[in-house]
Amino acid sequence: MTDFEKLLEKVELIVFDFDGVFTDNAVWIAATGVETVRCSRSDGLGISKLRSIGIHMHILSTETNKVVSVRAEKLKLPVCQGVEDKSEGFLSICAEYGVAPANAAFMGNDINDIPALKLAGIPIAVADAHEDILPYVLLKTTRAGGYGAVREFCDQIHKIKSASGSY
Repeated sequence: MTDFEKLLEKVELIVFDFDGVFTDNAVWIAATGVETVRCSRSDGLGISKLRSIGIHMHILSTETNKVVSVRAEKLKLPVCQGVEDKSEGFLSICAEYGVAPANAAFMGNDINDIPALKLAGIPIAVADAHEDILPYVLLKTTRAGGYGAVREFCDQIHKIKSASGSY
């Protein structure tokens, strides 16, 4: 088992940014002001697999937006929105679950995620993340945000934990 796989084996909590992680970072705005975004349906199965082995998951978003709430509800994930300081939000979520930051992953895509990435034991970026966050991550997914990046990371954790029996 590689050192990185040993880190993944310790994951108890994953905190996800929303825009650019669950979505492709685009937004469509109707003349009525209604916003829509693109998400990958496959992410939901990855989340379900991890939920079945006791992994806690949470969405942390800077923006407050109805589409975030709707998707989080569909995925049965708790969500914190309108959080300007992601380091504070990340630590608060870790405390809520009683998980040390060293045993928590944070998955992000942009510079406002750097404070949380710096605190997470397992900092992850999506394939199309802003280049300025790359020095702060241990893994960059092969899939882009909104195109299965969440599923890819969930599958990695599930595979490692299943192989080691650590759930």
